[in-house]
Amino acid sequence: MKSFEELLDKEYGIPGTEKRNAFEFQSLLYSISTMIKEARKEAGMTQEQLAEKLGTKKSYISRIESGRCDIQLSTLYRIFEEGLGKKITLTTD
Repeated sequence: MKSFEELLDKEYGIPGTEKRNAFEFQSLLYSISTMIKEARKEAGMTQEQLAEKLGTKKSYISRIESGRCDIQLSTLYRIFEEGLGKKITLTTD
């Protein structure tokens, strides 16, 4: 039985390699997009309502929630704080 880390190493290479970095970046985008989608649903808002509140288009919110676009930190803050009324904090390891 292999650990999850060993499976990642085999499939995507060791941490720091280009393929592994790309995988970890995509994983991070997925996590962020899932948090946004869950927070929006918790707030009882549709993608269209959130987009309207932020002055953007529903298609942009959809791309963010599906992890198909690279979101800027300023946009992330706007979505959570202005759009959803939530506070966001960042930490490092």
